[in-house]
Amino acid sequence: MQDDTRTYPSQVGDERTSLSGFLQFQRETLAMKCAGLTPEELKRRAVPSTGLTLLGLVRHLAEVERSWFRRVLKDEVAPPHWPGPGPGEFAEFKVETADPDEAFRIWHEECARSRAAVEAAESLDITGAYGDEVFSLRYILTHMIEEYARHNGHADLLREGIDGATGE
Repeated sequence: MQDDTRTYPSQVGDERTSLSGFLQFQRETLAMKCAGLTPEELKRRAVPSTGLTLLGLVRHLAEVERSWFRRVLKDEVAPPHWPGPGPGEFAEFKVETADPDEAFRIWHEECARSRAAVEAAESLDITGAYGDEVFSLRYILTHMIEEYARHNGHADLLREGIDGATGE
């Protein structure tokens, strides 16, 4: 992971530029953590006590993008790409028979839809809702940065367990 091609956020940008830049940086960090691995390595449980895998993280973050930007912000009917067998069950983490190419394609598509939604928004103060809860675009972007940063920490440990690669 020595070839860092991520886009670094602006150090002098306005609020929208900063939030969007940090979110894109986190997305590119996840892609970097997965780069160069085989499908088997992407599915490997590098930490024996958990079912967490790099491919599971990619699929999960595709669902997080879909949920927050399409369902909450834009009020679109957007069913999960990998529905669970019951409420609260996350099928995206079940990767034994998952297709990595499909997962990355869906994740990239959801990220592109999310970027388009942010670009089209009149301001960070626009809101979307989930049930009775209302969220501003500012909140959604901040939450997404937190979500990716947390899971990128997991990705660091998973990648090191797979092939010993470390780094930002």
